[in-house]
Amino acid sequence: MASSSSDQTLFHNCLLALYLIAPPTYISLRFLQAPYGKHNRPGWGPTMSPSLAWFLMESPTLWLTLSIFPYGRHFTNPKAILLISPFLLHYFHRTCVYPLRLRRDSAKRSGFPVAVALMAFGFNLLNAYLQARWVSHYKDDYDNNWLFTWRFVIGLLVFVGGMYVNVWSDKVLVGLKKQGGGYKVPRGGWFELVSCPNYFGEILEWFGWAVMTWSWVGFGFFLYTCANLVPRARANHKWYLDKFSEDYPKNRKAVIPFVY
Repeated sequence: MASSSSDQTLFHNCLLALYLIAPPTYISLRFLQAPYGKHNRPGWGPTMSPSLAWFLMESPTLWLTLSIFPYGRHFTNPKAILLISPFLLHYFHRTCVYPLRLRRDSAKRSGFPVAVALMAFGFNLLNAYLQARWVSHYKDDYDNNWLFTWRFVIGLLVFVGGMYVNVWSDKVLVGLKKQGGGYKVPRGGWFELVSCPNYFGEILEWFGWAVMTWSWVGFGFFLYTCANLVPRARANHKWYLDKFSEDYPKNRKAVIPFVY
């Protein structure tokens, strides 16, 4: 993928698209929840296995990233390889490990709408291209050792903390479903502060990524993550309150402790 005016035009148009889809995503999710998990409902066409859906729709973040990366001018730069590693680590877990955890879940699961999986697949195509192309080719401050190092270290600390919260929370939620008997109130850890620590953890991750990359590309991903997960967290929080009423802790926030 040689550097050219056409490639730069494609990159900039894709970056613009990332920013343009964030506001309508936020607005639409305030009124219409994605029909899976707690909000599953008929009327969204054919469905598929949730574990297979997660694997397929998240997979571009691995195969497209690994396909694009070797064509960047920084392909052999150890800093570029180091920088893309947290992105790949998150999506290896989301694409390979998390679906296996869902598959081992003995509880009966409703189908995952194919239409929703296709929309997520499309977003991941767009985002994987932008993140991989930026890190491998367009980022131009690798030679500034001091700036690169402090941004990377600070961002990585935030990213690792967020990923820990995200993975731990997902493990707790999947474990509750394995117990059977329907939905239960999650307890312990970050669940004592927020209803959706899995979403909070992911928001932290991509904030850390924005710091590490120090780019409009990374910030755009963080912005879209907030537009996607904050309204979903609010809907889940309301769902918990409606379902469990007085049994649900009233001091819990939706997604951001002490703020939201």
